[in-house]
Amino acid sequence: MNATANTAIRPFRIDVPQAQLDDLSDRLRRTLYPNELAGVGDSYGVPGDRVRTLAQYWLESFDWRALEAKLNTYPQFTTEIDGEDIHFLHIESPREDATPVILTHGWPGSILEYLDVIEPLTNPESAADPAFHLVIPSLPGFGFSGPTRSTGWSRYRTAQAWVELMSRLGYEQYGAIGNDGGSMVSPEMGRIAPDKVIGVHVTQLFSFPSGDPAEFEGMSAEDMAALQHLQWFHENKMSFNILHSQQPQTIAYALADSPVGLLGWNSQLFGESLDNDFIIGNVAIYWLTGTSGSALRFYYEDAHTAEHPQEPTTVPTALAMFKGDFQSIRRFAERDHKNIVSWNAYDAGSVTGGPNDAAGHYAAHEAPQVLIDDIRQFFAQIR
Repeated sequence: MNATANTAIRPFRIDVPQAQLDDLSDRLRRTLYPNELAGVGDSYGVPGDRVRTLAQYWLESFDWRALEAKLNTYPQFTTEIDGEDIHFLHIESPREDATPVILTHGWPGSILEYLDVIEPLTNPESAADPAFHLVIPSLPGFGFSGPTRSTGWSRYRTAQAWVELMSRLGYEQYGAIGNDGGSMVSPEMGRIAPDKVIGVHVTQLFSFPSGDPAEFEGMSAEDMAALQHLQWFHENKMSFNILHSQQPQTIAYALADSPVGLLGWNSQLFGESLDNDFIIGNVAIYWLTGTSGSALRFYYEDAHTAEHPQEPTTVPTALAMFKGDFQSIRRFAERDHKNIVSWNAYDAGSVTGGPNDAAGHYAAHEAPQVLIDDIRQFFAQIR
């Protein structure tokens, strides 16, 4: 570990001033809700009754101090990488044979996505199960890593920063695990440092049709259904992506000024199958760190980067996808990733929801044991 000012790794502890929490409560009480048409359900967006219920829970039942104390039980640090302060959890396994891995979340998630897998991955009950040292960073501009002070924080720059972070921690070989935005960052780590990244495990492989009609020849009924699901999502649920990619600052004013505005915007991707504490915990982190707007810039930077690698990744890659979530299509994924060695699809049993729910998207929280087993199987296979 380099002790110079710009590479030092500094212990970090969360301690939100009570004045911030009091201001939050006051704003929640004084919320002005928009007019809503009767009988339209969620066809116009997130329904008012859902937002009101979540807002009431935030005001009357959610315990930030309890979540803060839980997060502070884990070793947390910050370090400056490429001009930004990066926050991360670093939980080392007591096992000498543990494999280092870095786990990356997405939007509107946070480090909270991975809390339920920390103990079983670092300290498995059975000696036969592989153990892991975990590095769980907050994406640049998200939570305690933000707001960002510079432009250009796309998946590619983030992947470079994560490679530097793992090196700074003394890990010369390691795995990369990701969900959502983390499923975009993790494969890029393998592309950047194939000599260091032993394997990439993700819950989505975001590979789409190239436009060549030949790609559709002989597609299975299952793949066609997945393609139709993606088309439906694009036509009905992609407004957030378009706005974030084109004008993130425009919506940032509303999100930074109103906790219920932030709750309404972020909750469009938190389905009904998720518990209130998980939803509010994630939203509260954005609010209390002032990163509701800076987190959106990840989409803008990705949409405007000049970096577009053409060659496929080559490191061993695993996909664990869940039925209600983004449906990856293998023929497209294999065009972009030449070494897919594990491909599993799960119903995840109790992970259920309506057609707009994307059940299983937060698999590490919704179906932790299913995801843990898949991670263990993959890394045992490639070690």
